[in-house]
Amino acid sequence: MSSVEIQAERRVDWREVVVVLLLSVTTILTAWVGFQASKWGGSMSISFSQASTARIEASRLEGVANRKLDVQSSLFAQWVEATGSQNEPVAEFLQTRFPEPLATAFDAWIALEPLKNADAPLSPFDMPEYAIPELAQSADADRRADAKFAQALADNQRGDNYTVLTVAFASVLFFTAISERMRTPRGRYVLLGLGIVLFVAATVLLLTFPKLI
Repeated sequence: MSSVEIQAERRVDWREVVVVLLLSVTTILTAWVGFQASKWGGSMSISFSQASTARIEASRLEGVANRKLDVQSSLFAQWVEATGSQNEPVAEFLQTRFPEPLATAFDAWIALEPLKNADAPLSPFDMPEYAIPELAQSADADRRADAKFAQALADNQRGDNYTVLTVAFASVLFFTAISERMRTPRGRYVLLGLGIVLFVAATVLLLTFPKLI
């Protein structure tokens, strides 16, 4: 074997090395972004489920609060009617059985002498002491539902972003592989260069995306 042939065998074809490395790394990254897209899709589903649960809880608590308000409004209306009719035994009977928070709000309201004090609230229901806990809990559940729904939308967008990256890395694999089928060196380098550019752009985007492990 001549020295020329020996040198030719020893010469490294760097284009082939680049092709092999690019295909190998891109294959791994394609699997990774597919995994991330799946994870973000699962996170989206969980967030939507939690938002739905919180919304149902908010509706239930609001229903409880409305029922309490209806009952207590009816009791207070009966007390007003008994007091106006000067039926003290009935008025006292109703007053001693006012449930919370009406009982506390009523005592604070009476202390303001509403029949003499024009600045007093019109009823105990306008007092700051009148606060049905379920109403605050319902509002809190609504806020949690809104936050989870917004998180689900964000997770969905992140999953879509990873899906786009999957397409981008698949394009890298396509251009890199097809470059080997080109007959002219120029065609091979052009397609390989396009694959490298896509790979770099997709990798930079990948580094900026949030990740779930």
